[in-house]
Amino acid sequence: MDRLRQRADFLAAAKGPRAPSVAFVVQSRTRDDEGSPRIGFTVSRKVGSATERNRVRRRLREAVKHVDGTLLRRGRDYVLVGRRAALSRDFQALLDDLRAALRRLERRPAPENSRENSSPNSRQDSR
Repeated sequence: MDRLRQRADFLAAAKGPRAPSVAFVVQSRTRDDEGSPRIGFTVSRKVGSATERNRVRRRLREAVKHVDGTLLRRGRDYVLVGRRAALSRDFQALLDDLRAALRRLERRPAPENSRENSSPNSRQDSR
């Protein structure tokens, strides 16, 4: 499992399609290469203290290790944004949520820059 480390990669994934869950949100983006999938983890301060945030990150990292590798597509970046519910969620439920979120992302990939063009002012009248 390759890791995302640069802020620009996290920001690019945030503009792509997302699949929310109780304990996390999975964001993804398609890269221009066919390299192995890369995974990034982020947990905001709203979740809790540093100890709690690190525990959420560790649980999410372990869940990704247990997920079938065929769900993670080559040439894709994934970012898991942890929520507070990841602290108390049963690990098997966390795995099921992650599998379901990855399947949802594969069923409905959004076109590039879909979030940037979705503001109410960018819609044109169909008259």
